[in-house]
Amino acid sequence: MSGIHVIDIVIIAAYLGGILYLGKRSATHSGSEEGFFLAGRKLGKLYQFFLNFGNATDANGAVSTATLVYQQGASGSWMAFQTIFMNPYYWFMNVWFRRVRLVTVAELFEERLSSHNLSKIYALYQVSYVCMFIGWGNLVGYNVTASLLPKPEPAWTAEEQRQVVQYREYRALQRTAQTRALTTEQQTQLVQLNDLYVRHELHSYISYLKPWMFYLGFTLVVGFYLWMGGMTGTARNEIFQGVLIVTFSILLIPFGFHALGGAGVLRERVPHAMMELIGAPGTESVSWYSLLAITLVSIVQINGIQGNMGVSGSARNEYAARFGAVSGTYAKRLMIIMWAFVGLIGCGLYFGDQRLAEPDMLWGRLSRQLLAPGLFGLMLAGLLAAMMSNIGTNAMASSALFVRNVYTYIAPNRTEKQGVKVGRLTIVVVLLAGMLVALTMNDVVSFIRVMLTINAPWGAAIVLMFFWRKLTRAAVWWCIGLSAVVFVVLPFTVQFSRSLSTNPALIAFTQPAKVQPVPMYFDRVVHQNPFDLSSPLVGGGRFNLEAWVLSKAGLNLGHMTGRDLQAVQFFFAAIFPFIVLVGASLLTRAPAREQIDWFFGKMKTPVGATPELEVAAMEATRRDPNRFNHTKLFPQSSWEWTKWDKTDTIGFVICLGVSSGIIGIFWFLLRLVS
Repeated sequence: MSGIHVIDIVIIAAYLGGILYLGKRSATHSGSEEGFFLAGRKLGKLYQFFLNFGNATDANGAVSTATLVYQQGASGSWMAFQTIFMNPYYWFMNVWFRRVRLVTVAELFEERLSSHNLSKIYALYQVSYVCMFIGWGNLVGYNVTASLLPKPEPAWTAEEQRQVVQYREYRALQRTAQTRALTTEQQTQLVQLNDLYVRHELHSYISYLKPWMFYLGFTLVVGFYLWMGGMTGTARNEIFQGVLIVTFSILLIPFGFHALGGAGVLRERVPHAMMELIGAPGTESVSWYSLLAITLVSIVQINGIQGNMGVSGSARNEYAARFGAVSGTYAKRLMIIMWAFVGLIGCGLYFGDQRLAEPDMLWGRLSRQLLAPGLFGLMLAGLLAAMMSNIGTNAMASSALFVRNVYTYIAPNRTEKQGVKVGRLTIVVVLLAGMLVALTMNDVVSFIRVMLTINAPWGAAIVLMFFWRKLTRAAVWWCIGLSAVVFVVLPFTVQFSRSLSTNPALIAFTQPAKVQPVPMYFDRVVHQNPFDLSSPLVGGGRFNLEAWVLSKAGLNLGHMTGRDLQAVQFFFAAIFPFIVLVGASLLTRAPAREQIDWFFGKMKTPVGATPELEVAAMEATRRDPNRFNHTKLFPQSSWEWTKWDKTDTIGFVICLGVSSGIIGIFWFLLRLVS
């Protein structure tokens, strides 16, 4: 099929057989709920490294980073590389999730705020989110895999040929518009093609691989090893899959430079500006405030994701949890540098008249052009490994949430065996729901933005649960309710109101100096009839309510680029939940003092090196919950920050050094080739 060699098929089959075998071998460790969901809390530093590496790394990140760099230059890598600033934070965050000694994040709301209802709402919310996430992962996985298996032109149908030809015309007109003024006829054609493009009626390629084929096979494989092995099977597969992820990240670079004829050729063909990590102000390249916005919202929302307890809680001790989180995610940052160089190699190979009309085909085009049989199979296996490792961890977390925080109230007298059985069934349901979501989802870009903000209110609540004694249950309810309206309900329903989606004030465009105008509030603004440019303009997709609110407060959006508008959304999403939580907490009744003392006493008690020491330490804290109060940074305040010990300080300083060093390595490599 499409030139795939039998060696490639054998390699892919061997990979799939390997992960199924590891899942079956892990079945003996999955008899209890703690064994199934948390691998018995026995995972050491090596397992934690690969678990965090696999959970952080996905095939979409590789392909999208390379594509953005091909389009925008090295600064396009910051959409993924900004996470380098989060690693020093991980050094502390994973300790909190290990010390709380729970199985799911939802249990935090019961223990800290005595709210079963908040626990259930969080669990159902996150299970629904995971279904959406898995659907998005399936869709992206299909797009990546399908790009490696394109159908040749002679095999296209007439409709497929129209979709691809019009896509190429659309990209060609866009490039022409950047260098000279378009004729009236060309401008009309560009507007019509743009309307078709945002409606997803144009395609850059046609693939042999059909969506339902990919989704079904992918779901069966992931479902089998999760069903059999639980978190232990997931962790073991992460080691196997982690090696493949590194392989596929490296594979294209040496062959790409060989095809180019060396770095000197790259230097000649790629403009120097495309080698800069930070773009010029007023362009669509990343700016310092865009970086700050996306880093801020990422740090807030990362605390609220459902997988934190499963990954950190499965660690043998808190040092394994924090070491695995930091080292595993640092390994991913190095992968991002490799992905960026794949994009730059693409700039050198496909330049000028040979520039790709379809940038999202870059990874597939390079793989097919550069890799011999066998290596191409390794590439496919690596991409599949990156997808499965990320989706597997999230499916396990959603399973634990449902069993521990929803099913528990349906069947309070359930046995451990019944809990594991329901957990396995939940995995099947979640994976099947993700498959159905993938079949109906078509807007990947909007979902990526939603992913960065939708967990921000939960993340803000969890941060304050860990550190502020005055946080109240009522404040969390207010925060979740208002955030749902502001971040989800209104932004996604405005498009269905005819009066709002056609309101001239809401379908306005910004007018930045150096780049094309972009819709000020809606994701897209198109003509109601793409073949009649006199038909009214209609806004569609997510409505940027955050930008609208700030514009009413006096913020001038008129000269902003698309990235600037995203930055406005991210700043708002990161700060708004804290304003609601703090304000509402000061106006409502605080939880009982005894409950708060016990919670923070436990959070200050280090995890014991052995089960016996752990039991003894917790018993001492139960007798005197305030025995560690001397470690508080501000003893007389309601803030529970503690003084850093030697491990905290040395680890944080090392993390700062490693983050700076990796950025320096990236900068040095760019200088080397530029």
